[in-house]
Amino acid sequence: MPKIKTAFFCTSCGAQQSKWMGKCPACGEWNTLVEEVLQREDKRSVPARPDGQRPVPRKISDVNFEQEPRIDTKDAELNRVLGGGLVPGSLVLIGGEPGIGKSTLMLQVALKCTSHKILYISGEESEQQLRMRAVRLGMENENCYILTETNTQTVFRHLEQLQPGIVIIDSIQTLQTDIIESSAGSISQIKECAGEMQKYAKITHIPVFLIGHITKDGSLAGPKILEHMVDTVLQFEGDRNYGYRILRSLKNRFGSTSELGIYEMNDTGMREVSNPSEILLSQHDEKVSGIAIAAMVEGLRPMLIETQALVSTAVYGTPQRSTTGFNVRRLNMLLAVLEKRSGFRLGHKDVFLNIAGGLDVDDPAIDLAIVAAILSSNQDEPIDTKTCFAAEVGLSGEIRPTNRIEQRISEAEKLGFERIFISKYNSRSLDKGRYSIEIVKVSKVQEVYKALFR
Repeated sequence: MPKIKTAFFCTSCGAQQSKWMGKCPACGEWNTLVEEVLQREDKRSVPARPDGQRPVPRKISDVNFEQEPRIDTKDAELNRVLGGGLVPGSLVLIGGEPGIGKSTLMLQVALKCTSHKILYISGEESEQQLRMRAVRLGMENENCYILTETNTQTVFRHLEQLQPGIVIIDSIQTLQTDIIESSAGSISQIKECAGEMQKYAKITHIPVFLIGHITKDGSLAGPKILEHMVDTVLQFEGDRNYGYRILRSLKNRFGSTSELGIYEMNDTGMREVSNPSEILLSQHDEKVSGIAIAAMVEGLRPMLIETQALVSTAVYGTPQRSTTGFNVRRLNMLLAVLEKRSGFRLGHKDVFLNIAGGLDVDDPAIDLAIVAAILSSNQDEPIDTKTCFAAEVGLSGEIRPTNRIEQRISEAEKLGFERIFISKYNSRSLDKGRYSIEIVKVSKVQEVYKALFR
């Protein structure tokens, strides 16, 4: 009976060690090495290069460069996040919580893109389940093929016969290769299967989507090297209490990493939201205190978002500070500025802050809107619903300028707002004649307070 070969793999970086150690020598993490069965074979199943030639060193100036056109996925939000479309030969990893809609989004893309032959490989659902989902989405595509298989050797044989234009794998944790004798979903299996898919994509110039699971702490399951192997890492996220989903780019070798796409989940799949402000602004029948509108920019996309604040007397003696969708440390800093620099007594009051729509915001230009919402709730005086804010608040209480102020003002004007508060230092290079919206220039928090409540 042959001896079983085992090795120890680091769950953080994927490094392989011959024996167990408390600390990984590669990344320095503690207690991350796990033992797995390992049996390598010389036979590989990845197709060879189409031209049959082996790569040789060449001068970079001798390489013929031709800009390949990107593939249109027929999904405007996905195209935006990818940087203008899908790059041929790229490997894209999409991660998200269970039930967030990853499989629905990818099947919807497969059914929409009728210009290319697409193979959807599923290791988690049967053919009947995929067909039921396609019927629910209400879409048909004669160029969409499905395959329920987890063995990579079998998958590559089907890929060689079918010759698809796009490959979607759901999910990378279910794939298993005969080269490694460990269970599917283990570190070595994920690493080896992802490596085979990467080689296939680069050799054939066929883009591959990999759907990946995430762990309890929100990181992608498997070794960290998985994120280094792929070209693009997309995070599909959203609050289960809302019907909105956000597709965020965490890594992109072919585009910006600050872009995001917004979808609305309904009975017929994922609806693209071209105007995010429609879901981030609430409709009120009457004016309510503690609400202010911020003009923010996420990536290259301007949008208006509603901030809600509640200031009340502390009941239990110790004031509470709670936020949803905003950094609580940033809130404490803004409250300290209002207390120290502007003279507002908020140290003995509870302050609760919420960003409407379930969106997590880190744009510093939202500071002024949060300050206005807090002051509005403290005074119990509502702010005009046609007023918005776009500025950062400094530690000395000054109103600091923000970037892309023209985009913010144009978005506010397009949505019917009549007044916007900005830093006076932003107005130096601003052509105010091109805007019909009233632009209020302020330099201190006290000026904002006087303009709103006096």
